[in-house]
Amino acid sequence: MIISKKLSKFKEISHGFFNRKGGISKGIYKSLNCGIGSNDSKDKVRKNLQIVRKKINKKSKDIFLVNQCHSNKFVFIDRNFKFPQKKINADAIITDQVKLPIAILTADCAPLLLYDYRRNMVAAIHAGWKGALKGIVKKVVNLMLKKGCKRKHLCVAIGPCINQNNYNVREDFKKKFIRSNKKNKIFFKEKKKALFFNLPKFIKYQLKSIKITNIDTIYIDTFIKKNNFFSARQSIKLQHDDYGRNISIIMIN
Repeated sequence: MIISKKLSKFKEISHGFFNRKGGISKGIYKSLNCGIGSNDSKDKVRKNLQIVRKKINKKSKDIFLVNQCHSNKFVFIDRNFKFPQKKINADAIITDQVKLPIAILTADCAPLLLYDYRRNMVAAIHAGWKGALKGIVKKVVNLMLKKGCKRKHLCVAIGPCINQNNYNVREDFKKKFIRSNKKNKIFFKEKKKALFFNLPKFIKYQLKSIKITNIDTIYIDTFIKKNNFFSARQSIKLQHDDYGRNISIIMIN
């Protein structure tokens, strides 16, 4: 489990960015696969989620997850929230409820964990390039501000994700970003006639553009095998037909 140095200063919360170590799954899912939507045994995934929950807090409620869909949709959980039978389609979760671990799953996309230490509110964001381009980060921060948070009290950790040196993209990918904002060209570099995109830098820029300055970026590349993260791009390279998911989690104690 990797923790943010900035978030770990706050004893009111527990959090962690988990890689693939410490679970019970086998084969290509070895070992802490938390992707309930993967083709791994559902029983093993549920047990892996319990391992994560106990690591965060043995007395916590079950981990709340959403059905991620590369969108800019989010769910806000307050004391009046009615938990549905089916998972909600969204890519971010916000709550001010205690002992409720909220989490998102990634396999190269960027996980973000947010905490307002005065309002005592947390959020978890799944930011792939689609969600980031659609403005999910800004939408979540705006909701938190609407609910009483302050920019100066917000701390954000951008967790392990695919880094620029391994994020090879096509020209039409770049054009999507340039159409959105010409300034986005700074997040691309060419190397040996190949094009590479900087996802963590793009997300950090988005945060700074809405005046969020207390940011901890954990530059661990999920694509690099020795870092031991599930990686969609690595699985394609290895010609696997599926892959596991890393979990990033935060909870108000």
